[in-house]
Amino acid sequence: MKRWKLITILLAVSLVLGAQNNPYGLDDECYAIYYNVEQLVGKPNFDKENNRLISTAILKRDTKAQTLYYVERLKDLTVRLAEKKTTTQKEDDQVLEYTEDLKRVATDLDQPQYFYYAYDIAQNYFFSHDKLYQTMELVKDMREQAVERNEPYGIWMGNRYIISLYIAQNDYISAKKYIAEAIRVYETSDDPAIKAESATRLYCEMSDTYPIGNDSVPIYLAKADAARLQHLDSLRCEYHHAKLAAFQRDIANYEAARDYCLADPSLPIISATAPMMFSYIDKLVYGQEIEDFDIITMSQHLREVKYIANIAEEYGRKELAFNIEKNLVAYEEKVLAESNQSRLAEVEAQLGNDVLSAQVSQETLRAKKAYRLSVILLMIILIVVIVFFVIYTRNLRKTNEKVRMADAAKTRFVQNMSHEVRTPLNAIVGFSQLLSLPDGSFPEEEKEEFAGHIVNNTKMLTMLLDDILNASAMDSGNYRITYEDGEVNYMAESAISSAEHRLQPGVRMYYAPESPEPYTFRTDPRRIQQILINLLTNACKHTTAGEIKLVSSLTETPGFVTYSVTDTGPGVPPEQAEKIFERFVKLNEFVQGTGLGLSICRDIASHMGAKVYLDTTYTAGGARFVFAVPCNPVKQQK
Repeated sequence: MKRWKLITILLAVSLVLGAQNNPYGLDDECYAIYYNVEQLVGKPNFDKENNRLISTAILKRDTKAQTLYYVERLKDLTVRLAEKKTTTQKEDDQVLEYTEDLKRVATDLDQPQYFYYAYDIAQNYFFSHDKLYQTMELVKDMREQAVERNEPYGIWMGNRYIISLYIAQNDYISAKKYIAEAIRVYETSDDPAIKAESATRLYCEMSDTYPIGNDSVPIYLAKADAARLQHLDSLRCEYHHAKLAAFQRDIANYEAARDYCLADPSLPIISATAPMMFSYIDKLVYGQEIEDFDIITMSQHLREVKYIANIAEEYGRKELAFNIEKNLVAYEEKVLAESNQSRLAEVEAQLGNDVLSAQVSQETLRAKKAYRLSVILLMIILIVVIVFFVIYTRNLRKTNEKVRMADAAKTRFVQNMSHEVRTPLNAIVGFSQLLSLPDGSFPEEEKEEFAGHIVNNTKMLTMLLDDILNASAMDSGNYRITYEDGEVNYMAESAISSAEHRLQPGVRMYYAPESPEPYTFRTDPRRIQQILINLLTNACKHTTAGEIKLVSSLTETPGFVTYSVTDTGPGVPPEQAEKIFERFVKLNEFVQGTGLGLSICRDIASHMGAKVYLDTTYTAGGARFVFAVPCNPVKQQK
């Protein structure tokens, strides 16, 4: 939130610095009235004084003062609504209406800076009320408008707002392309308003999108050093240099940068959890034990948690690094579950359901919410299944043979889904009933265990739904591939991090690149990670002992980046090599899943011009799945 407010302040200051004379360059009488209006924002008599501003501005033909009337009107509305914890749809619509009025007037009266200031005021209003979806829609629209108008300043600010939103959610993967675009605008534009601002933060944020040991990190930090304009830039650079120096075992430079940061009272602006991060790094650097890792406090800056895990692994503390990563995954899953519960509460309010009793215990409340969520998920699954098979059946009515095949597939799928849905749903219902028993029926530790079972089985239902939605998107032609720069090792490491918590006890999973050197190519990083996570998860299901290895190669298939996932499970008979990629096919009916995972992988790969197949020449025990992605895709969808 502090970062967000800082950007808003910078924009407001830039508007003031760009004016002259009084200091906005307004007619003197208009400025006197405008000054009074500013003091009355959010207070009584605002409308009367603001109306006097517009009438005087029209009389004086002062177009800037006329625009400021609409600026102040929008500011007054958002200030008054800021006092409310929640706002209605009608109030949100009024903010958007006033925003559109200001944009229109700023365009008609040739005041482009206020066109983008309208977005700034509106997005800050939605962000302050935790309405992230509306905020993201606004800033993306701002960027698109700037691109359409070919206005570098609007593109620059639009990218920076989007970056701040994604980083506030610890989503550096999504932020990366916008950081790259903002850097490009900064390095190629001659706009004085852009050049007057510092690019240090952008370069530091770009370094954060890579694993700390990646060669790109010191390159971007060097650029960040060269772009320093103010004290906060120096503090930000030293903060990043401290982490890198610790990773590189450069103790002298680590201590110097760390001490510089800890002595600066402005450090909380960069990171409120930096002192705690440095205390953990100190213990790693000086060979001390970390007894308890406080993931809750460190969750304010999850990127720092990743840094600590990377440094721990570099210093040979692999078990500690694994536990930190595991805690990180568990925390992110908990946040996701709480987010789903929050959305469920909104649905209940919209449907007019009674508010849950405040006297219900925390455990019972959690169980009821989980149960309702499972019912909603089940309803969605059934609706999707019905729609899916209505479309599926219509397309296969041309011949009796096709109808027979459709009926057989439908029967097999319904039977499979009936089993897959019933298993987690029964667990959710059963444990929810146990938690609903009067207090004292079970110890607190057993209640916590019951709640954990409910959350885990709810995730199973969510995975089933994701498979169905992905398959439906493929069939309807709505599945899109978005190309951008992707780094081979980073995508593989991210997939490992996302899948390793699914490992069965005693099984080891690791990544073994052909070359540790970074290699970047045009692709869709999200889709690559989706396929890799699917293949790794599939291996986790079937591997009860031994290891799972992910390998990347640039030489196995020329012109392709080749990933392979090898496990020590029961393997797949060569005659089944193609059958397992068909929908709803499961060689082992006792393993959890819909039989859609491998089919979805192949469909996504087909959209990318890539290949996914089972290596039938592999005979060392277990199975080896290969995913080959073209280095230069022929067709790039936008």
